[in-house]
Amino acid sequence: MDQDTGAVISVEGLKHTYDGKNYALKGVSFDVKKGEVFGLLGKNGAGKSTLIKILTTLIRATEGRVSVLGMDPARDGRGIRRRIGVVQQDESFDFTTVQGNFDLYGVLWGVPRQERVRRREDLIRRFGLEGVRKKRAFDLSGGQKRRVQVAREMMHDVDVLFLDEPTVGLDVIMRRELLDFVKEDVEKGLTVVFTTHNLEEADYLCDRVAVIDSGRVLVMDTVENLKTRYIGKKTIEVTVNGEGSGAFYQRLGAALGGSGAVKQGEGSALVLTDNTKEALTVLLQAARDTGTQIEWLNVRKDTLEDVFLESVSKKGDGE
Repeated sequence: MDQDTGAVISVEGLKHTYDGKNYALKGVSFDVKKGEVFGLLGKNGAGKSTLIKILTTLIRATEGRVSVLGMDPARDGRGIRRRIGVVQQDESFDFTTVQGNFDLYGVLWGVPRQERVRRREDLIRRFGLEGVRKKRAFDLSGGQKRRVQVAREMMHDVDVLFLDEPTVGLDVIMRRELLDFVKEDVEKGLTVVFTTHNLEEADYLCDRVAVIDSGRVLVMDTVENLKTRYIGKKTIEVTVNGEGSGAFYQRLGAALGGSGAVKQGEGSALVLTDNTKEALTVLLQAARDTGTQIEWLNVRKDTLEDVFLESVSKKGDGE
């Protein structure tokens, strides 16, 4: 634990560049408390994975101060690695079976045989892997592979678990089950750093989140406090048909100006606004002007996605 802050993880003024010119991280600072699920929320390329690589000793930071469990990743990588678990985006399996993966991890971490077997059987049961325990890990489905990746990190005693977008490629049911497994261990005192671009997941799992974009932390607070900041705002969800949709979204963003933020997705858009009536008027006028047909329209309460949209929008206005 950091002697100055009492935090399990402490990051101050962290910067990193791969080529000496462009910075993937631009002065990131935050602390993570024991037993907390801390979310790093941002789009692909925001700097989340670079940050995880530094915290887990895979790369050295260009500049700044980092402490993990009271140790400096640049000087005491081995000590940190003994006490953390890491689930990266990419698959990492050997050629053995599911059961063999658990055994191998237990041996690598020096877990005594009797305890190794006990933990293996408990994890296989908890993560629903009984039916595939004799299958090669390479032959598993995507969801089963993710379960193995998370579960085997529990074969040794970890103080901090780093999850770098662990649910990518999983269906809704698989994602929720995996997050529930993590929640069970958090209740026992595990600290988790969780990176995602899925706002629903962050809302479900995290105690606090830091919204990251282009290597900077834009906003950081508890999930509930972030939502509270946006009381009075509403989100309008709109879906239009394919023809003319590009012109419609462009007209909508230009017309709203400072009174609303627009986030375009695949065939749909979110409009965050504190003047619902004005935004709806603008939206309908943009549809008429571009000859676009609105297929679905909904006004809903604020979510973590609204916080993210507003944060990134404000950052864009300031640059």
